[in-house]
Amino acid sequence: MPNSAPSNESRRAMLLTGASRGIGHATVKRFSAAGWRVITCSRHAFPENCPWEMGPEDHIQVDLADPANTEEAIAEIRSRLENGRLDALVNNAGISPKGPGGARLGTIETAIADWQKVFQVNFFAPVMLARGLRAELEKAKGSVVNVTSIAGSRVHPFAGAAYATSKAALMGLTREMAADFGPLGIRVNAISPGEIDTSILSPGTDKIVAQIPMRRLGTPEEVAKAIYFLCTDQSSYVHGAEIHINGGQHV
Repeated sequence: MPNSAPSNESRRAMLLTGASRGIGHATVKRFSAAGWRVITCSRHAFPENCPWEMGPEDHIQVDLADPANTEEAIAEIRSRLENGRLDALVNNAGISPKGPGGARLGTIETAIADWQKVFQVNFFAPVMLARGLRAELEKAKGSVVNVTSIAGSRVHPFAGAAYATSKAALMGLTREMAADFGPLGIRVNAISPGEIDTSILSPGTDKIVAQIPMRRLGTPEEVAKAIYFLCTDQSSYVHGAEIHINGGQHV
């Protein structure tokens, strides 16, 4: 008699925002390969070329720029967690508006409405999700991973000012969440990717690569492995940390 697949109730479950490409896509594959149930959230409908079997059933279309829609998505996520457990929350979604021709938008050029939208998606949505799913994370003694950026600690030639400051704020939020969620048995950490080889790289990235000690771009799979580490017992005493994944670019 063939072995049946584990049920949703018995598998570890993770929620990932921003799953449709790059780091998010690689993270889905990493966790799915390890037997996790992966629930994804993005602005887009489920992409047919995604690799995990339960993807269409476990994808939630949500606009994280809309607080009301985000609250609706939290209620939907809670209803799908039949056993009331969430083992991992990975806040990966992020937006970075550009100017004409993909130009970097600084503090002067960025419209206030764009500042507000960027912070809603990149900063407020992560804390809304963690608070809204606190009971499920606590039941599982789960892990939260916030995806920040090297742009959060230095002025970057391509990343806009709103994106960069939202990522700096997200690291500050990670520290505060670690203090607040730790007593509940929930670990909270961040990863800070540098130049990762995805479809959203800007022209001129090769000049940055020449200054990276490892002299190459990172891969989405390398980032996904670090996220997986932070969501498993391998990192059971890692809490309130920001792991730099940038080939030494920050040194």
